[in-house]
Amino acid sequence: MIVLTKLNGSKFVLNSELIESLEGTPDTVISTTTGKKIVVAENVEEVVEKVIQYKRKIFCNLLSNN
Repeated sequence: MIVLTKLNGSKFVLNSELIESLEGTPDTVISTTTGKKIVVAENVEEVVEKVIQYKRKIFCNLLSNN
């Protein structure tokens, strides 16, 4: 799960596994596997970095528990 910001400034949490694609148009639009489109304040690179950090955290936790 990653924390993102709507254009009105409110924070929300998104399951990063649901992200199908990202577009910078110039606002960042996230398309989900459920067909929903979400516009966020973060740029594409920031969203990608949040997903990488989240997945790294999960992977490291899996390795340390084995």
